[in-house]
Amino acid sequence: MRPPPAPSIEFDRLSVRYGNHRTLTDLSLVVESGTLLVLLGPSGSGKTTLLRTVNRMIEPATGRVLIGGQDVHTRDAVQLRRSIGYVMQSSGLFPHRTVVDNVATVPRLLGVARAEARQIALATLDRVGLDRSLAPRYPGQLSGGQQQRVGVARALATDPQIMLMDEPFGAVDPITRRGLQRETRRLHDQTKTTILFVTHDVDEALLLGDRIVVLDKAGRIAQDGPPAQILSAPADDFVADLLGTSSGDRALHVRADGDVEVVVDRAGRPVGILER
Repeated sequence: MRPPPAPSIEFDRLSVRYGNHRTLTDLSLVVESGTLLVLLGPSGSGKTTLLRTVNRMIEPATGRVLIGGQDVHTRDAVQLRRSIGYVMQSSGLFPHRTVVDNVATVPRLLGVARAEARQIALATLDRVGLDRSLAPRYPGQLSGGQQQRVGVARALATDPQIMLMDEPFGAVDPITRRGLQRETRRLHDQTKTTILFVTHDVDEALLLGDRIVVLDKAGRIAQDGPPAQILSAPADDFVADLLGTSSGDRALHVRADGDVEVVVDRAGRPVGILER
């Protein structure tokens, strides 16, 4: 039997305030079932705030958030959070628990027996490309990239239909980051989970997103569309500046280098090769 499709997420005229400061204003947005939607924007644009309204870590001043048509405010906040995978930049692992116990955290909270939760955790480590020999180690004994993979594994351990990913790879080195990005894309293609992914990295947004929502400095939607459309037709100067298209930073050219065609940027720096 096929599992039910992942639910949609709807933000209905959402506004969020911190004291007298309004972060999001009357924002409406629908994230279709099974979409990997990237929230892109500068610091302070409300990306993380919007993400955290989904699991009720932040409550809106006005408006609603609906998952599969149900207002999240009608659900118990603790149970809601346990049903949603959540990955943050710092990995958020418990330093006093082993890798396997970290990954088994939510299954145990949901009442799964310890031995079964351990088997679930080990299988989930396999899914994210971590060797089971790491299971008895503690987070402090892992590299930054390994810690982030454990964080992803913990979020996946109960096969959530919704994943919230808040700049999860911002603190790791470029090589590790590319590997984690590829792994995220692969896992999404396999699971068809509905994913909200926050980043301020344009390249990451273009690589990962089925769809990109650009938020401006006032927390409004500046543009919403697939990556190719966002890149080829920025809605305004703000989006063009954010992407680097207004300055020509993303203008690429092909240059022959012996038998190889090298793609270079405006300054002549190589960024890739063309396959034949």
